[in-house]
Amino acid sequence: MPSTEETPATPHVGVEEETTSTPHVGADPTPTKPVRRAKTTGLAKGEPVAGVAKVDPIMIIDNVSRHFGGLTAVDVEHLEIPRGAITALIGPNGAGKTTLFNLLCGFDKPNSGTWSYDGTQLAGIPSFKVARMGQVRTFQLTKSLSLLSVLENMKLGATRQKGEKLWASVLPMLWRSQEREIEQKALGLLDRFKLGEKASDFAASLSGGQRKLLEMARALMSDPQLVMLDEPMAGVNPALTQSLLDHIVDLKELGMTVLFVEHDMHMVRHIADWVVVMAEGRVVAEGPPETVMQDPAVIDAYLGRHQDVDLGVVTGRVAGKIGAEERELLEEIEEETEHAVTEEHA
Repeated sequence: MPSTEETPATPHVGVEEETTSTPHVGADPTPTKPVRRAKTTGLAKGEPVAGVAKVDPIMIIDNVSRHFGGLTAVDVEHLEIPRGAITALIGPNGAGKTTLFNLLCGFDKPNSGTWSYDGTQLAGIPSFKVARMGQVRTFQLTKSLSLLSVLENMKLGATRQKGEKLWASVLPMLWRSQEREIEQKALGLLDRFKLGEKASDFAASLSGGQRKLLEMARALMSDPQLVMLDEPMAGVNPALTQSLLDHIVDLKELGMTVLFVEHDMHMVRHIADWVVVMAEGRVVAEGPPETVMQDPAVIDAYLGRHQDVDLGVVTGRVAGKIGAEERELLEEIEEETEHAVTEEHA
């Protein structure tokens, strides 16, 4: 946990009151009671501009680029991810967010550049070794093994299993004790993520939101320090949205660093301590959510003129009152949808 006292050397936590509402679908939502949660502040050494140095970075990225033919997908000059905080990586489709994730986790190789995790250089290290070092990720499209049980999927997330080696697999006395420990740990995580009753079910039977929960829970089997989530809210039923948000915040409360990609700006405002904005492969802005979302360049390039509207309220994902601006945006969405349907059938 970050310290609660402000010092020159470490980030501190400021507590601010914010309304957390239970997601639902309906025309007459009723907000739930506000809750208090901690926001980590004091993360940067200077003004919140692109490439600003952090007080205690867990990851440092320098001159990382990735080209696909003549297309530059990623061109990050310098970026630092603050330790013990929740950082959101936002930007339009094609900005290079997922490609950057793939590079940092060892799923792809850059054309140039270096990056370090907790002081260790990661360039050229394969993904499975990166995960063993404490840096794990989830995917926009979940990667559960459908024909295995939920519990079996969880066990696969444990690292350094003695039974992984062929010669050891035929000697149960070498790994049976560890296997029991892994199973108990998996069951405990499933209970925490409200999936305990699904432990013996096939993963294929889970809903989209439950698969997201499973993937997040499985990532914790390796006791990571940095958890990278690629669009954790994509395809999630509104009924599970708040649960997922709570679990992401819990990761920070447990001492982990979170870096996540998300398009829903209400969710970013709700949980992010720091926001990084990418466009055309570059980092164009970063800072606290309230600062970044008032940046004219970010508004013009990505957020648009309705950037102050709570999209969660407009779409019914969270409780809240629909005002004039929300109603205007909702009408625009309905008009665009109707126009698209008309053109499709023309």
